[in-house]
Amino acid sequence: MSEPLLRLESVAAGYGSVLAVHEVSLQVADGEWSCVLGANGAGKTTLLKTVAGLLPTRGGRIIYAGEDISTWSARQRVEAGLVLVPEGRLVFPTMTVKENLRLGALVPHARARAAERLDEVVALFPRLSERFGQLAHTLSGGEQQMLAVGRALMSGPRLLLMDEASLGLAPVMTKRIFEIVAQLHSGGLTILMAEQDVRQSLSLADRGAVLENGRVAVQGAARELQDDPRIREAYLGL
Repeated sequence: MSEPLLRLESVAAGYGSVLAVHEVSLQVADGEWSCVLGANGAGKTTLLKTVAGLLPTRGGRIIYAGEDISTWSARQRVEAGLVLVPEGRLVFPTMTVKENLRLGALVPHARARAAERLDEVVALFPRLSERFGQLAHTLSGGEQQMLAVGRALMSGPRLLLMDEASLGLAPVMTKRIFEIVAQLHSGGLTILMAEQDVRQSLSLADRGAVLENGRVAVQGAARELQDDPRIREAYLGL
């Protein structure tokens, strides 16, 4: 059996003296789409921030591409191809769409292919090309989410972390974002997504892990989780 691209071993993390994630263990295979699911406050964002290097680990190890990256900086992780699309999009509001995208290609390995990747992002998000000269804060929420994803893709990720991609979006835009993620996945990109939309996530992803109070309550193949009575009752309303 091949080594997973990402493996979390009893990872703990939090803020100040409070732990929000407790001994979380999970793995993501190369080319897999995996989802971290759960209610608001379950620890999903904390977990992804820890994987991305924005929060320190308080215990356990993060293994990426066979290396222990637990003490790596966020920049080192981006340079290694581990890139986060943060919750709330966090685009640079007073910069144009094109300037935001170009910032995604600042890491050394991405610069050489910046023009090529810009073409790929535009092909994926045609609407952004129509907004190149527009300030990011004037975009709709859905357009800002497209911009955030496009900026992450400019860095040439091997593993894309997506935190609450559908948060605050209209249903039609949520559907579009999931379609785009599915397209990226079919192209071979490995994805770890934190989501509250359990139904949509399990219908498309390969695997899932449900967090409750910062701990993994259940994990497995997405199809199996869809059929799990606990998930159907607690999260799918069935």
